[in-house]
Amino acid sequence: MTAMAVVGTPGERRVVMFAEACVRYGLREPETVPWASVLRGEDIRLEPGTLVRIESPGPDAEADALLRGPGEPSRVGGGAAWHAALTAGMARIRQAVERTPGAVLLADVDEIAVMFDKRLCHARLSAAGVPVPPALPSPVGGYAELRELMDEAGWGRVFVKPAHGSSASGVIALQASGDRVKAVTSAELTADGLHNSLRVYSYETEAEVAEIVDRLAGDGLHVERWFPKADIGGRTIDLRVVVVDGAPTHAVVRASRAPMTNLHLGGERGDLDAVRARLGPQGWERVLDVCVRAAACFPGSLSAGVDLMIGVNWRSVAVAEVNAFGDLLPRLTGLPGSGAEGLDTYAAQVKAILARRTAAPDTTAHRPAVPAPVK
Repeated sequence: MTAMAVVGTPGERRVVMFAEACVRYGLREPETVPWASVLRGEDIRLEPGTLVRIESPGPDAEADALLRGPGEPSRVGGGAAWHAALTAGMARIRQAVERTPGAVLLADVDEIAVMFDKRLCHARLSAAGVPVPPALPSPVGGYAELRELMDEAGWGRVFVKPAHGSSASGVIALQASGDRVKAVTSAELTADGLHNSLRVYSYETEAEVAEIVDRLAGDGLHVERWFPKADIGGRTIDLRVVVVDGAPTHAVVRASRAPMTNLHLGGERGDLDAVRARLGPQGWERVLDVCVRAAACFPGSLSAGVDLMIGVNWRSVAVAEVNAFGDLLPRLTGLPGSGAEGLDTYAAQVKAILARRTAAPDTTAHRPAVPAPVK
């Protein structure tokens, strides 16, 4: 029976859900290799022939400290250190796979690293002709330089994003005209710095906004022109579409009264049927096509979560993010006609893994990539 291993946080929900999917398909329950042990540089031992999945480090305080350095886990910042440590850890995982006969890594670690650098990800998508919002040239050194660049570009509204990060941590929806500013963000400005919150704050004094942007700028910023998004029932919407093995299998509408639609920030799951009806058959097909094209920019990744924005005119679309670990969508089953009907995102991926191995068994002793896809 095929051996499986997941690099993740033991007991974390996504690790558990993937393990349940493996068992459902008759595979052995995966061994969990803790991210903390990888980041400490401990030896990674795998059985020959193991299929290795890399998961998010998740809400593990020890792993967070090893990635960003000691400090309060809720703090915003440290993204550059986090990215460097994650990349180094993934390199060790790849080395362990390469020295284990028959082991297979189910994702390209270099692609994961690009997805976690918003500047590189945006550039890759743009070069491939995938629609994305225009972005300011990097680097953006701080608030004063940001305002200068916005004025030069003629942009009064932008999204300011830490170059590395996820879950909207440190993201700012900024509107500025002269000395009038408004910044909407989940970052709470406190006496000891910025901290992530489960609520969204509005800051309307230039001193506060400048302090927030300047605190974030040291780790690198990615700044995009604000893309006005469609709404339903007074709530701004976008889509998270999961693409598995090149096919869009799952989609969820994220709806919010705030510019950020993340579900953990008060966003709600919206009515996908209503969105599809509003788009019409051709519009929906275009949405899925753009998501497939975005995921195709990362061909070594079994799955990707694509955040797709629909314009206020319900015709224009743009990709906001491509997420390496964007498949944690509990209780969501596959789209009709996707081949993942009745399956969650993890079961769909296990099904794809088995289909690949059936179609093209891997006989290479050291292979750091997924087997060839089904033709």
